[in-house]
Amino acid sequence: MSTLSLFDPAPGNALTLDEGLIALPGLALPYASALAQAVQDIVQEAPWRHMQVPSGHRMSAAQSSCGQLGWISDEQGYRYSPIDPQSGSAWPALPLVFIDLLAQIAEESGQGPFLPDTCLINYYDEQAHMSLHQDRNERDLQHPIVSVSLGREALFLWGGATRKDSVRTLRLRDGDVLVWWGPSRMNFHGIRRLEGPAHPLWGSGRVNLTFRRAG
Repeated sequence: MSTLSLFDPAPGNALTLDEGLIALPGLALPYASALAQAVQDIVQEAPWRHMQVPSGHRMSAAQSSCGQLGWISDEQGYRYSPIDPQSGSAWPALPLVFIDLLAQIAEESGQGPFLPDTCLINYYDEQAHMSLHQDRNERDLQHPIVSVSLGREALFLWGGATRKDSVRTLRLRDGDVLVWWGPSRMNFHGIRRLEGPAHPLWGSGRVNLTFRRAG
């Protein structure tokens, strides 16, 4: 299985990796400090949690959310909720820096404007991974997915429309952005593992911001 590094070309150049998949290497780097502070503020209100999947297992990556809706998982299944079940309160609002970053991503990618009502925030430590899955809990699957990588390098798995399709590995680094829509909107994807040295802001971990229009 070959591994593609998005940092082989010049950072900031939009790369078409698949029909409906664009990469923007390093685009979020100028926002690094503000994004770290925003995530810290969010998890003070909606702390990290390892959600239970319907089979009863706990996810190895920790989650939080912000926006009008938050993604949740338990024995009843996967879904979005306007209320954080852990606190009984509404999720934190989307920070202004998230909105500013999305505006730049829309400009650079040619997709958008993006109008997400949720951002799922995943935290990966050394043991965490994310098995191949589809993002299919959203009401209208015509809206794109925007993914922002922060922190340590990760091996991102990009498959096809079925689990049997071949899988490519993309080496994502701090500040890399992926946008997928249309023909790629239902492609399977995941995280194999983290690699590389500790990060000055995120230490041994990695954070992923995934913006979606869910409602």
